[in-house]
Amino acid sequence: MHEEEQLSKPMATYVIGQDLSLLSVDEIDETIQALNDEIERLQEERNSKETHISEAEALFSRKQ
Repeated sequence: MHEEEQLSKPMATYVIGQDLSLLSVDEIDETIQALNDEIERLQEERNSKETHISEAEALFSRKQ
């Protein structure tokens, strides 16, 4: 999903641990999808950071 699309579709307010009985089935489905999208975005950022760290470590280990 493109970043512009994510920014244009705000997630309904959801608080971890909230009373889920207050949500409709559709709201639960939307929340699950939004959280899955956010997990994917977080994993992509983590992978990017790990790559940068590995590249930096490789660069500095060559100089020693």
